[in-house]
Amino acid sequence: MDSKLRNNQTPLDKVIEWIGEKLSVIFLFIVAITFYEVFVRYLFDSPTIWVHELAIFLGGSLFVLGGAYALANDKHVRVVLFYDNVKPKTRIYLNIFHHIMGLVFSAMMVWASWRMAKESWFKPWGDLQLETSGTAWDTHFPAYLKAIIFITMVTLTIQFILKLLVEIRLLLGGRHV
Repeated sequence: MDSKLRNNQTPLDKVIEWIGEKLSVIFLFIVAITFYEVFVRYLFDSPTIWVHELAIFLGGSLFVLGGAYALANDKHVRVVLFYDNVKPKTRIYLNIFHHIMGLVFSAMMVWASWRMAKESWFKPWGDLQLETSGTAWDTHFPAYLKAIIFITMVTLTIQFILKLLVEIRLLLGGRHV
């Protein structure tokens, strides 16, 4: 990672980056169990009931966490043709606009994901009952994934707030990265 980004990384970004690098090994596990499924299904005509559901859950979880990882590493989508050719102060304004829009989006996602997670974890009268997949394995993966989405959206909202504060500080302090 270049030094410019390292200077703008918040402590939360560094934690997310560290966690993301550790969790990336799970992709290898997904490949391994999928290979196992193909092997036993086609060579021994003995398909599993767990591989597909576990691979979907793990892959979906990593996909959700990837948004926070991309923001922590400044790898989110932007029009670089425009962004890379403007003055540093203009970049700060663009970053502020981006972080405000990201904050609005992630805050709405916190609300929506909270409702989704709550419904998957609790009965309408408040008793704990995790939603299940309804498959032969019938795991609680849907409830777990919805909780991961909620926690990630809360984290993303905090990330946008911290990044917005960094950009405002840069704008007010006159220091350009």
